[in-house]
Amino acid sequence: MGSTVSGNRLCAGRRGSVWQTPEMLVEIETAWSLSGYLLVCFSTGYFIHDTVDIVVSRQARASWEYLVHHVMAMGAFFSGIFWSKFVGGGVLTLLVEVSNIFLTIRMMMKINNAQDLLLYRINKYVNLVMYFLFRLAPQAYLTYFFLQYAGQRTQGTFLLGILLMLDIMILIYFSRLLRSDFCPDRVPSQQHKDKFLTE
Repeated sequence: MGSTVSGNRLCAGRRGSVWQTPEMLVEIETAWSLSGYLLVCFSTGYFIHDTVDIVVSRQARASWEYLVHHVMAMGAFFSGIFWSKFVGGGVLTLLVEVSNIFLTIRMMMKINNAQDLLLYRINKYVNLVMYFLFRLAPQAYLTYFFLQYAGQRTQGTFLLGILLMLDIMILIYFSRLLRSDFCPDRVPSQQHKDKFLTE
């Protein structure tokens, strides 16, 4: 529940950042705003807290993918915090939190075995659209932007490496989501039982 509340706060902060400084959508490296900077700081704190919580609760083995994701995200956000560069990229990356709202609804309904409800069926299509709009599209846009740094020895190259790894993870999650919600007969019943995207 805490993660859901944090995600809602991130969504509100991100909307404010883009609304106040729309050039962040274009000037990914140089655009800066106080709200965007604070959003990146808050998000980094959330990832640190969640990482510590996973380790302390001894869920590291079951949640290793989340730990990898959190470490990569923190590595990317630190560039915005300490060097005040690519803050716009960090804000765009956080667009995924909009998609997380519908993924959380999906997870809660699956936990309560409510897959037969009309709301679940509606949400799975809304979830698919939101995944495209707020995960795949921003990632594709950012990847296209950061490819200009390929081969350079700059901070942009470091961020490109992180972004490419995140691209792979997002595509894997997307394939799991498609198999689970739209091709359920192909999902092994005992495989990945600890991952809500496949249940």
